[in-house]
Amino acid sequence: MSQTALLLVTVKKQLKAHGVTYAEVAQRLELSEATIKRAFAENSFTLQRLESICSLIGCQISDIVQMMVRDQPQLVQLTHEKEQEIVEDEILLIVAVSVLNGFTFADLLRLYHFSETLLVQKMAQLDRLKLIELLPNNRIKLLIASNFRWLPNGPIQRFFLHKIEQDFFRSNFDQDNEKLIVLSGMLRPASIAELEKKLESVTRQFNELQQDDFALPMSEKEGVTSVLAIRSWRVPLFERYRRDT
Repeated sequence: MSQTALLLVTVKKQLKAHGVTYAEVAQRLELSEATIKRAFAENSFTLQRLESICSLIGCQISDIVQMMVRDQPQLVQLTHEKEQEIVEDEILLIVAVSVLNGFTFADLLRLYHFSETLLVQKMAQLDRLKLIELLPNNRIKLLIASNFRWLPNGPIQRFFLHKIEQDFFRSNFDQDNEKLIVLSGMLRPASIAELEKKLESVTRQFNELQQDDFALPMSEKEGVTSVLAIRSWRVPLFERYRRDT
C-alpha cells in the first residue's frame, strides 16, 4: 500500500473516531458527498484539502503522519525459515545486520566490497522477507519494532553464539569501551528471577539508546556488542571433584 493510501486510511479512522461524516467533510470542502467518497477511494486529495479535513478533527497533517507510523504493524521476530534463508547467505546476513543497525545503502557501498547491483539484489531479498521496504533511490525503511529480536536458539542466534565462542572472548577487556564482569554466587530462585528482570531492563535500555542514536551518521558511532547471560552453571573443574548427592 502506498504512503498516500496509508495516510488516508489513518484520516478515515480519525474521522470515524471523532464522529465526523463524509457529508460534513463535503460541506467543509464545498464538494458533494459523492466526490468525497471518490477522492478517498482514489487517494486523490490535495494537501490543501487534506489540511482542511484535519482541521475538522482538530489536528494537523503532521499529527496524522505520526499516527500512521504508529499504527503500522512492525515485525518483532522472523520465522525460523526466514532466518535460515539469511544465515545461509553470508552477504545477505551482513547486509541484514547492517541495515538493522542503521546503515544506509551508501554506507554499505563505502564499507564493503559489494557492487551496487549485488547490494540491490540483497536489499530486494530483505524487502521480500519484510525486514525492510526498499524505497526509490535505494532508500531503506525498516519494518521492525524497536524490540525486534532474533529467534531464541534460532539460526542467527546460533550463528552468533558460535562466533562469540570463537572470537568475542579473545580479549583482555582492558581497552576503552570494553568491560567484562564475571559474577558467581549462590542465589535462591526468587533472587535469580529478580536478576533476570534486571537483565531485561538493561536490554530495553540498550534498545532505547540505539534508537536515540539511530539517525546519527555512521562516522559518529561505532559497533558494540553486549552479551547478557545468566544460567545455572558450575565450573567443570569443580564438578570433577564434587561428591555425588
